[in-house]
Amino acid sequence: MDVVQIPTLTGDRVTLEPLGREHAEDLRAAVADGDLWRTWYTNVPRPTEVEAHVDRFLAEHAAGTMMPFAIRDRSTGRVVGMTTFLNIEVPHRRLEIGATFLGGSAQRTGINTEAKLLLLSHAFDTWDATAVEFRTHWHNHGSRAAVLALGAKQDGVLRNHRLGPDGSRRDTVVFSIIDAEWPTVRLALQERLAARDRVAGSRAEGRHTGRHA
Repeated sequence: MDVVQIPTLTGDRVTLEPLGREHAEDLRAAVADGDLWRTWYTNVPRPTEVEAHVDRFLAEHAAGTMMPFAIRDRSTGRVVGMTTFLNIEVPHRRLEIGATFLGGSAQRTGINTEAKLLLLSHAFDTWDATAVEFRTHWHNHGSRAAVLALGAKQDGVLRNHRLGPDGSRRDTVVFSIIDAEWPTVRLALQERLAARDRVAGSRAEGRHTGRHA
């Protein structure tokens, strides 16, 4: 597991590229798109805090504990969010995918699904990971549902796991996908993306037909 060199992972919809300060302007727009930072149970930075957020993640990468990515929408060329490999345990070939956010207009577009497919493929197929974890706040029901929809299974709940900036206690829900489950998870994610493409193609064909009826 090479945690020094951050790879560039490219799909049909997105490119995951090594995070850098040059992404800060697009990331400020992303966190403002839907006011992501206002949701109390997330750790999304305010627009004015984006540079410091990026610098902190770059420092964690330098320390060998994180690999941060910018999520670039290939259709627009804009960076619409970020994600990371973190809690990387090289001796045990385990890691977590997390610290993810997407601008509001990029959500429910297939971007997150393909980004997760790219990350999971790298973890299991390139790094030969034994398990990939996902962790989220107990009250982040949308995130919990999305992780389950990926094919992950809930391992448990770490109670009073973290203290928020306001002093609130966070219960952390832990999910994982293990290597034996990966082939089925991969097929399911590929089919979700293909189904989305079929629906988009049908809608485009319908609009085209309507204009020429």
